[in-house]
Amino acid sequence: MNLVEILIQTVGGLGLFILGMKMMTEGLEMTAGNRIKRILGAISSNRVIGCLTGAGVTAVIQSSSATTVMLIGFVGAGMMTFEQAIGVILGANVGTTMTAQLIAFKLSSAALPAIAIGVPLKFFSKQRNYRYIGEIILGFGLLFYGMTVMSDGLAPIRSNPEFVSFFTKFNTDTRFGVLMCVFVGTAVTMIVQSSSATVGVTMALATQGLISFETSMALVLGENIGTTITAELATIGSASLSAHRTARAHTLFNVIGVCMMITIFPLFITIVKFATIKMGAGDVAMATNGQYLNVGRYIANGHTLFNVINASFFLFFLPILTKTAIMLSPKEGKKERYKLPIFDTRFIDSPIGALAKVQGEVVKMAEFTKDRLHNLSQCIKVRDDDKLGEREAVEEHIDKMQLVITQYLTTVYQGGVNEFEANEISEMMRITNNLERIGDSMENASKAIERMYNNSIKLSEGALNDLESIAKEVDIFFDLVVKAMKNKQEQEDFFKKAEAQENLIDSMRERMRNDHIERLRQSSCSVDAGLLYISLLSNYEKMGDYCFNIAIGVNRIK
Repeated sequence: MNLVEILIQTVGGLGLFILGMKMMTEGLEMTAGNRIKRILGAISSNRVIGCLTGAGVTAVIQSSSATTVMLIGFVGAGMMTFEQAIGVILGANVGTTMTAQLIAFKLSSAALPAIAIGVPLKFFSKQRNYRYIGEIILGFGLLFYGMTVMSDGLAPIRSNPEFVSFFTKFNTDTRFGVLMCVFVGTAVTMIVQSSSATVGVTMALATQGLISFETSMALVLGENIGTTITAELATIGSASLSAHRTARAHTLFNVIGVCMMITIFPLFITIVKFATIKMGAGDVAMATNGQYLNVGRYIANGHTLFNVINASFFLFFLPILTKTAIMLSPKEGKKERYKLPIFDTRFIDSPIGALAKVQGEVVKMAEFTKDRLHNLSQCIKVRDDDKLGEREAVEEHIDKMQLVITQYLTTVYQGGVNEFEANEISEMMRITNNLERIGDSMENASKAIERMYNNSIKLSEGALNDLESIAKEVDIFFDLVVKAMKNKQEQEDFFKKAEAQENLIDSMRERMRNDHIERLRQSSCSVDAGLLYISLLSNYEKMGDYCFNIAIGVNRIK
C-alpha cells in the first residue's frame, strides 16, 4: 500500500468516525432531548449534583460541545445561573470520556450488523422515533467501522522505517517532550474541532504501536485543551455575556487542569497503569498480531481519570473559577433601550440549545412589554408625556422582536426537530404573536389616554378607579405569565391561577360596563368620556385575553 492509499484510507476512516459520532449524537439528542431539557432545567445550586448531571447528560448524548452549547442557551434564557452551568460543564468533561471508553471496547465486529439494522430504520421507517433510533444505531456502526478502517489504514506504516522514525520523535522522556505532545494534541483538535475524533486517532496510532502509551496520554491532555475551541468560536461576534463566560470557564478548566497534570506526569501515568491493571486489563505493552489491543483501555481510563481528578479539584474551587472566568470575559456594556434579539447560527445544530436561547429572548420580549404596560397604566390618573410619547417606538420594537424571533424559530424548524421540539416551536410562536397583540392594544390604549388629556375629557372618579383596577389585574396576570415562562415548575397550579385571573378580568369588564350604563342613565358621564372609557376597558380586557393565550402556550410546552 503506497502513501496515497494509506492517507486516503486513514482520512476516510476518520471521516466515517466523525460522521458516525455526529449521527449518533443527533439521534440521541432527538430521542432524549426533551428529558435532557427537563433535567438541566431542574438543576439545583448544589455544584456536586450539577457536576453529576453534566456527566450523565453528556454520557448520553456523547458530546461535551453539544452540552456546552445547550448550557449557553439555558443561561441566556435565565433557566439556570452561570454558576450552575459551570458545575454542569465540569461534569460534561467527565461524561465526554465515555466515547473513548466505548471505543476501547472491542466492538468492531458489531459495526456492520449495526449499519445493516440502522439504515432501514433511519431511511425507511414511517415512525419518527424509529428513525431516530435508526440514526443512533447507524451512527454507532459507522463510528466503529470508521475506527476499523482508520486503524487498518495505519497498519502498513509500522513497517516503514521513515514513519516509525517520525513518530518516535513524539516521546515523553523529557518535560519538553511532554509539552510538545500536548501542543500537537491541542493544535490537531482545534483543527478537527472534535476531541472524540482526535482521541480516536490517538488510540488507532497507539494500537498499531506507532506511539507509546505515555505519548498517547500527553496527546490526549492536549486534546482536552483543543476541544475548548468549539465554545470559544461560538462566542465570536456574540453579545451574550453568558456565552463568553461559559467558554472562558471551559477553557480555564482544561488549561489549568492540563498544566497541573504535566507537573506530575510520571506519577499520573503510574496511577493510570495501576488502576487499569487492577480493573483486569492486560499489559499495555502486550501485542497481538502486531497490534497493541490493550492500550486503548489504558488511554480511555487515562482520559477519564484526568477529567475526574480535574472536575473534583475544581468543584472545591468553583467560586474562584467563576470569578476568573468573569474577569477574563468582556465587561457588561451600557444596556440598549431597544435591543433586538441576536441569534447565533451555531445553535442550529443543537435544537435544544437553540430553543433555550429563543425562550430567553421571548422572556425578554415579555418583560419589555410588561414593563411598558405598567408604565402606560400609571398614566390613567397622572399624565406623563415621556411614557405616552414612547408609544410608536415601543410598538415598532415589539413588532421587530416578533419578526426576528419568528424567523429564527422557522430556521430551527427547517433544520430538523423532533415532535416535542416542533410543539415547542409552535407554542413559542403563539406566545410571541400574543405579545405582539398586547403591543397593539397598548398602542390603542395609549392613544386613547393621550386624547383624553389633549381634549380635556373628564372621566368620573368611579370610571378612573375601574380602569385602574382592571389595569392592576392585567399587570398581575402578565407578571404571573412571565414568571411561569421563566420556570413553570416553580409556579404551583399555574394554569388554574391563569384561568381564575382570566375569569376575574372578564367578570370585572361585565360589571364595569353595567356600571358605565348606569352612569350614562344618570347623566353623570358625557358621550365622549363614555366612548373613551369603553375603548380603554375593551383594550385592557383584550390584553387579559392575550395573557391567557400566552398561558395556554406556556402550559403546553413540556
